[in-house]
Amino acid sequence: MIIDFSNIEVSLMPQLKGGEGVTKTQMFNDGTNKIMRGCLDPGCTIGYHCHDTSSEMIYILSGQARVLYDNGEEKLTPGQCHYCPKGHSHSLINASATEPLTFFAIVPEQ
Repeated sequence: MIIDFSNIEVSLMPQLKGGEGVTKTQMFNDGTNKIMRGCLDPGCTIGYHCHDTSSEMIYILSGQARVLYDNGEEKLTPGQCHYCPKGHSHSLINASATEPLTFFAIVPEQ
């Protein structure tokens, strides 16, 4: 099955999970799995949240990211992937003051 993000409308999600600014997303959701390409402009974040029923993988396509993860912090660059297992908490932050952060995320319900 091919998921063509160029044919998926961009949705604007203000203050996603209590974060700052607007998350731009293109999402495929089959009711069980969410597969998303997203963008955070400078100053934007996805708020800190717990994955009670799912895990999440976030692959950085471009830009610089910071992830608050449980009691720590991770810095990610293009080509790196953050994994948040079920039962853990995280947030995603654009760490650049001038460049957008683009990422690919998968959230499989478990």
